[in-house]
Amino acid sequence: MYHEFFRQEQTRKPPVRNPQAGNVGATCEIKRPVLGAGIWSVSASDTWDDMRMSKTSISPMLSVRRGAKAVEFYKEAFGARELFRLDNEAGDVVAQLSVGDAEFWVADESPENKNFSPESLGGGTVRMVFVVDDPDALFARAVQAGATTVWPVADQEYGWRVGRLVDPFGHHWEIGKPLS
Repeated sequence: MYHEFFRQEQTRKPPVRNPQAGNVGATCEIKRPVLGAGIWSVSASDTWDDMRMSKTSISPMLSVRRGAKAVEFYKEAFGARELFRLDNEAGDVVAQLSVGDAEFWVADESPENKNFSPESLGGGTVRMVFVVDDPDALFARAVQAGATTVWPVADQEYGWRVGRLVDPFGHHWEIGKPLS
């Protein structure tokens, strides 16, 4: 599935971090594979000035079973919105979601490409840390949507108000905020 998505091309006007990468003011058109972040081919149309990146980011991609259901869960639990989505005939999904300015990806696991869900592994290898103004409210919303409490939101001796839950797809989320 990933290889199929990767081969599909999408034309965009993405930001480019380094204006010295070419002649400033030169024109270019960016074509990139959908999941090929960092792999760009350049031809003519936009100016480099139009493509400056305001920040660098890292967006996790959560491998899950039942990707379409996971997307719906994250919408209900966290108020996520879909920025991008591909579905294939088998029902597999690759979707880019956002909650506020934070972005993450969700994709059906792909064992043939070494992308396994926590359900396949018997647990996850990372935790998502979700910093929000009202961790109690978001935590309750996620539990109402089907997440399971690992430990409830509480003030911690290290200066955070935080709780931990596991979503129905095996990913652990720590939802909290600094106390001061």
